[in-house]
Amino acid sequence: MNDRISSITIVGGGSAGWMAAAALATYLGKNASIRLVESEEIGIVGVGEASVPHIRQFNGQWLGIEEADFVKRTQATVKLGIQFNDWGRIGDSYIHGFGAIGRSLGPLPFHQFWLKLRQSGRAGPIGAYSPQTVMAPQGRFAPCDGNAPPHSPLADIAYAYHFDATLYARYLRELAQQRGVTRIEGKIVKVNQRAHDGFIESLTMENGQVVDGELFIDCSGFRGLLIEETLHTGYVDWSYWLPCDRALAVPSERAEPITPYTRSTARAAGWQWRIPLQHRTGNGYVYSSRHVSDDEAAATLLANLDGKALGDPRQLRFTTGMRSKLWNKNVVALGLASGFLEPLESTSIYLAQSGITRLLSLFPQRDFNPQLSERYNRESVFEYERIRDFLVLHYHATERDDSAFWNLCRTMPVPDTLRDTIDLFRADGRYFRNGDDFFALPSWVQVMLGQGIVPQGYHPIVDEMPEERLVEHVEGLRSMLAHAVASMPTHQEWIDRYWKASAA
Repeated sequence: MNDRISSITIVGGGSAGWMAAAALATYLGKNASIRLVESEEIGIVGVGEASVPHIRQFNGQWLGIEEADFVKRTQATVKLGIQFNDWGRIGDSYIHGFGAIGRSLGPLPFHQFWLKLRQSGRAGPIGAYSPQTVMAPQGRFAPCDGNAPPHSPLADIAYAYHFDATLYARYLRELAQQRGVTRIEGKIVKVNQRAHDGFIESLTMENGQVVDGELFIDCSGFRGLLIEETLHTGYVDWSYWLPCDRALAVPSERAEPITPYTRSTARAAGWQWRIPLQHRTGNGYVYSSRHVSDDEAAATLLANLDGKALGDPRQLRFTTGMRSKLWNKNVVALGLASGFLEPLESTSIYLAQSGITRLLSLFPQRDFNPQLSERYNRESVFEYERIRDFLVLHYHATERDDSAFWNLCRTMPVPDTLRDTIDLFRADGRYFRNGDDFFALPSWVQVMLGQGIVPQGYHPIVDEMPEERLVEHVEGLRSMLAHAVASMPTHQEWIDRYWKASAA
């Protein structure tokens, strides 16, 4: 008897839906019928235009997408990290860059040695010891140094992309259909469940067509047509710790130079993003409606663009949090249907891709063994909660007292898991990664230092190294990076040479 699932139905397109379709077609397409139902009349959110380095693995290694083709087709640019302005105090600026900081020695990470030299005034800012945080403010980029030894930080430079999310969905749609996915156009008017267990059985379309399936992927956005409106799964609200509940998004004319980083600028009631693409700049204001009106937020956003707006701001309303279960019965929710963590660290697309790969690794048979869905949900909750804590860190680690919003964020109690992490780091710079926590040590170190959480000491083993050797190790790296980055092409030169998109 063949117990394999042979029919998969995806509800909703956009980036999440077509990422799922492309991946499922790539790995299951020979043995399963995959259909995606969407309506051209229902728009997609499409504001997520920044990513994390994981997308390179998803696109290249898992889907077999050629990088230059993807970049050109989506008007993409390079992202080396995020520049945070005015978050700790007004006037402060730091970059959370991808990749490692410095080079570790033995069991200790680089920043422990840096901390000792910093106390004696013999070290530069932490951003001087990572390729990405040296390259970004200079507007330079190269993916690697072919002459660098394997252990060098220049041997393989971590980077991600800024891209047009609508064009990415279109690109993936074309790829998925080439690999056998059937697209069904139309609106769903009824979701039909099996009487004996409540599993989704089929969808009834506006034109009367019935679309059945054994496994359903819900990519229907915030409404969660299957996971919530049908199965009433429930939602875990995290707005107590992440009080922003609205966003305004507007594109503007392309501004020069095209910077290889996202910019996040703290405002009186939230923060504003700037994402440079080849053909335009994406902008938005994420804010708390309890602390600023929609009209005031729109005025702030439009007043702080670096190019002419190409339309009116579009509003997005949300409640930060996640579904109580991301896999319920025979429905797996991806994208906005699964939950929402604001785009402060560009994790939305990553979470959808992570959910897809987790589903593939735990892919069920027709009996839907509950151990698989339980494991999927347990790992998903862990991932969401740890990303949540990292986002809360940005808001809570501030000295700003110039508005009611920042007073709230600075003084609010935070999750115990985050409080423990902060206290441990504040004492002597120690950080321990929690399992498969997506954000690793370099990310936590850069944000905590960038926003004023400076350790009082450092690891005691550091004192075992002679100070001159310590200076040679730390400052030798800074000198090497400065020299290497100065010889790199500019970000714009790299794009023009290898990744130039056609006219929009």
